[in-house]
Amino acid sequence: MTTVRRRIRRPKLATTTITKRADISHDLWKVWIEKPQGYTFKAGQYCTIGVDGIERAYSIVSAPYEDDLELFVELVPPPDGNLTPLLHEMREGQTVTIRPRAKGLFVFHPSLPSQLFVATVTGVVPYVSIIRQYLHDGLSGHHFHVLMGASYANEFAYDAELGRIASERPDLVTFVPTVSRPDEAPNAEWTGETGRVNNIVEAYAEKSGLTPADTIVYACGHPGMIEDVKDRMIPKGYRVEEERFWKDD
Repeated sequence: MTTVRRRIRRPKLATTTITKRADISHDLWKVWIEKPQGYTFKAGQYCTIGVDGIERAYSIVSAPYEDDLELFVELVPPPDGNLTPLLHEMREGQTVTIRPRAKGLFVFHPSLPSQLFVATVTGVVPYVSIIRQYLHDGLSGHHFHVLMGASYANEFAYDAELGRIASERPDLVTFVPTVSRPDEAPNAEWTGETGRVNNIVEAYAEKSGLTPADTIVYACGHPGMIEDVKDRMIPKGYRVEEERFWKDD
């Protein structure tokens, strides 16, 4: 019997250019890269970029209608980090590779009117993309409750944008940032919510009148947060969609 070996065709990588960078803290930054011609994605999906053959998936901040791909990156130092130390040194005009297709199932599910988004730091990324696209499309009939947790207030890279939308469109977005280390010096001027974001989910849902019949819960960020949100909300009957972004580059 003759065995026929089929050649596996790997998708061809494209090369794209960094067009802009904005540092948020010593280990957090935003970066924009050119969107390759014909590149499409759904709000909430991720792209896979690489440097020197090292690749990692990053959820896309920008909405599909935007010209560039915006990413929000956290530095993972060596020896655990492989790609982010390289990206951390890169500036406008330098190039990275990108796989030709975006992937991911952590997208907007419109079946229920209340959308409860729970995130830690970079986990807010898919929610920003979803809300931007929702606004761009002029949709209605949903309310996005965005609960975002971080250790320090300077890690809220999209608080100004989400706060502005919540102020201009209170019918559409409620934004609740919370810091888990309120007594430490970097949070000296913080006057908002305190505590880990997973610890405020149940109380927030109850206070806001959310129920399993009208609400989908999404969790993105630290694996411990995700598991705790699932442990708290699934037994109550909530559907929980999960995505993971942590120090695994």
